[in-house]
Amino acid sequence: MASSTVATSFHFPCPLLSPSSSSSSSSISQFPLTPFSRSKGTTTAPSRQNTRRMPNTTTLSLKSEPMLPPYNVLITGSTKGIGYALAKEFLKAGDNVLICSRSYERVETTVQNFRAEFGEQHVWVPPLNFFGTKCDVRSGEDVKNLVSFAQEKLKYIDLWINNAGSNAYSYKPLAEASDEDLIEVVTTNTLGLMICCREAIKMMASQPRGGHIFNIDGAGSDGRPTPRFAAYGATKRSVVHLTKSLQAELQMQDVKNVMVHNLSPGMVTTDLLMSGANTKQAKFFINVLAEPAEVVAEYLVPNIRSIPSNGPMRPTYIRFLTGLKAYSQIFSRFAFGARRNRYILED
Repeated sequence: MASSTVATSFHFPCPLLSPSSSSSSSSISQFPLTPFSRSKGTTTAPSRQNTRRMPNTTTLSLKSEPMLPPYNVLITGSTKGIGYALAKEFLKAGDNVLICSRSYERVETTVQNFRAEFGEQHVWVPPLNFFGTKCDVRSGEDVKNLVSFAQEKLKYIDLWINNAGSNAYSYKPLAEASDEDLIEVVTTNTLGLMICCREAIKMMASQPRGGHIFNIDGAGSDGRPTPRFAAYGATKRSVVHLTKSLQAELQMQDVKNVMVHNLSPGMVTTDLLMSGANTKQAKFFINVLAEPAEVVAEYLVPNIRSIPSNGPMRPTYIRFLTGLKAYSQIFSRFAFGARRNRYILED
């Protein structure tokens, strides 16, 4: 991915007041997960009558297959930040991972690192050619080529994680934002996400195993204001709406083997987050609430992997930083001075 693109979500404690986030320090909304149980089949979602179906793409003519590990995983923006950490955790679990990014150099470096640690059999990247090995999620042609490669090498993708996102490394009022920065943020976070969801749904609906798509949210996804990065917050607010709309579309079209979920990593100590740590408030929240990408990935990946084994195709919202956890850490800071200066010296 280009230098202005990040593979993470800059996320202040957006679920602070959501009902589903108050029950535990980390949560998965809508249904309980049992990571060590495994279903031998997939229960279909309820269908509606008199609705238009997706021609030739639903599982009606397919012989259903159970989705069992090891899983084939595709992660956009997986050469740094939370995307890199997620890829590493999936590899540690024995899954196959497809790495992609806008940057040839970062893809090559990432794959070399993973191959050195895990062996070549678990990491796939597009072969070098005159178009290059990159995938720019803003390009429909790039994403289609990525799907073709995945089908050629891995045959199918079980888990597609839409992680690529950008804030253009810009923290300033909207009135001061450049055209280039706004275009970068909106086309990556909104257009790119839509293109990836479109191609992932089309591919997975034709797979006997089906598939799960995870859209990563970020600051602003709960509707709270995001001053100094308003455009980013607006695009992340749209992530939740898009996911809900796609869930409704799939049900309406009677697509029984594909589900779209939301994934919330909370505040992750990536380059994007730290580049905005130049105010007293930002330093406070980073020290109190942020966690390294490795810590977040260690929680998220087992919960992501448990979803296919639960059987029913139900939407989930996996959160690392819940309201209860955030409030607890903020209280500990005020009451006991905990988490002061963890990453940044505060004034």
